[in-house]
Amino acid sequence: QVQLVESGGGLVQAGGSLRLSCAASGDTFSTYAMGWFRQAPGKERVFVAVITWSGGNTYYADSMKGRFTISRDNAKNTVYLQMSSLKPEDTAVYYCAATRRSTWWRNPSGRNEYDCWGRGTQVTVSE
Repeated sequence: QVQLVESGGGLVQAGGSLRLSCAASGDTFSTYAMGWFRQAPGKERVFVAVITWSGGNTYYADSMKGRFTISRDNAKNTVYLQMSSLKPEDTAVYYCAATRRSTWWRNPSGRNEYDCWGRGTQVTVSE
């Protein structure tokens, strides 16, 4: 499967911005889409955003619309998450995910639709 490595996390004050990156390697040819999830301490992993590999179509969790932007560079096998107007409640480990399931789009926010995960990168928003 695809190997995913996240980077770009860190400590930021409320209202600030961060840009996360996810570098993919391996069998990216079979990847339909790549996205981001996040998991706060003691909480369940939840959906943030996803982008299709071929068409670049995007889908966001309602709470992230207008603040987060997902993009990809196919030539570099990299997906990005630009985060703006960050809030303390955005504090979490952010995970990159990929799917090779042709039916993933029937529930794009579902964790079970993705079959490859990165190790995560910590984002901490103060104040």
